[in-house]
Amino acid sequence: MTAAPRPLASVILAAGHGTRMKSSLPKVLHEVGRRPMVHHVMATAHGLGAARQVAVIGSQAPQVGDAARKFDGDVAVAVQDPPQGTGDAVTVAMPALEGFDGIVLILYADTPLVTPETLAAMVKTLEAGAALAVLGFEPEEPGAYGRLIQNADGDLARIVEAKEASPEELAVGLCNSGVMAVTSEALRTYLPQIDNKNAKGEYYLTDLAGLVTGAGGRAAIVTGTAEEVYGVNDRAELAAAEGIFQRARRAEAMAEGVTLRDPETVYFAYDTTLGADVIVGQNVVFGPGVTVEGDAVIEAFSHLEGCTLRAGATVGPFARIRPGTDVGEGAKIGNFVETKKVTLGKGAKVSHLTYLGDASVGAEANIGAGTITCNYDGFSKFQTTIGANAFVGSNSSLVAPVTIGDGAYVGSGSVITKDVEADSLSVARGRQMTKTGWAAQFRAKQIKAGQPKKKEG
Repeated sequence: MTAAPRPLASVILAAGHGTRMKSSLPKVLHEVGRRPMVHHVMATAHGLGAARQVAVIGSQAPQVGDAARKFDGDVAVAVQDPPQGTGDAVTVAMPALEGFDGIVLILYADTPLVTPETLAAMVKTLEAGAALAVLGFEPEEPGAYGRLIQNADGDLARIVEAKEASPEELAVGLCNSGVMAVTSEALRTYLPQIDNKNAKGEYYLTDLAGLVTGAGGRAAIVTGTAEEVYGVNDRAELAAAEGIFQRARRAEAMAEGVTLRDPETVYFAYDTTLGADVIVGQNVVFGPGVTVEGDAVIEAFSHLEGCTLRAGATVGPFARIRPGTDVGEGAKIGNFVETKKVTLGKGAKVSHLTYLGDASVGAEANIGAGTITCNYDGFSKFQTTIGANAFVGSNSSLVAPVTIGDGAYVGSGSVITKDVEADSLSVARGRQMTKTGWAAQFRAKQIKAGQPKKKEG
């Protein structure tokens, strides 16, 4: 009979000052894939089923605690003040784990790309009997990383910090990422035994490995890629982490049947969802909250955020689709169109040079070039409703609140301030007046008065 999985908790270390970012924003709140790094880590742990989460923050950055609570209202926030190393940080978190019996993941808020699959492998190792598992990797330049020293069985004997390592130990290529899984029993037993008798005068969490193995317990090594354990300390590393994230998302999208016409120019958010046979043109940017159903086409230089594109819809090129937009099946939004809080019915067309905000457009309606929904009076927003099969002529202004009925026509250049009945025509513009010969008379008058004709430009 297979034993039930042990409960899972996570401790997320987020107390670093991040001074190398040179930013008023705490380091771990900087975004990768349009999501704060700390939220990436919390989401990964949550997705694995972590029943409890503890965020350890520094006293200098209460915003990090606020952000953690915004992601998960049940997260416990512990303050490390003053910072005295990773072992001290986890010690600060322990009161929030009182009564917890299971496996604890120890994660870093500035290492946002660790995959669920890798963490699941670490948890599985503990469920198989290890007391501790460390995530190791082999960087091109081991440098200042701690080294993982293995025993004859290939398990972990101890972790040696680079500043404490001998030349022989520094020659080891397998390095410590800092990410760890440990049983709650081992934490409670060995964490109090860590001391600060080292080069930095800090409490190293890495000392847990030697304490566990010294007492006869098993400490295992699970290996990951250098990319997924990439840590961020400055703006250049933030950009590099963004690059890693984007390359992974592009590859994932193409593997799932999405065509990217120029993959390196497409940028995804953390939650972008694309269906099979979607086509994405060059230089398309996805903000958070975008869902695109199958067979839709997004043409080049478009920006989408907080919207849904139904099957077979077409957007762009040069379109800006803002939050609250729902583009119906087979509908078209063309070049230089901006939408916000708009529902577009099946087969509707907004082909070019248009702004639609706070509007509902019925099926098969056609919106002409230069149309504007005037939805804001300086204090409040108002709704425009355009019925099915309606036709709005070019360069029209629809002053909300207003309704254009099913099948109605609006003449080009109209300023519509009153509802238009179904199947009727409404024209609201000044009557054209022509004065024959006026232009010639005007020019002659200016020349006689000695007014030189200015050059254009």
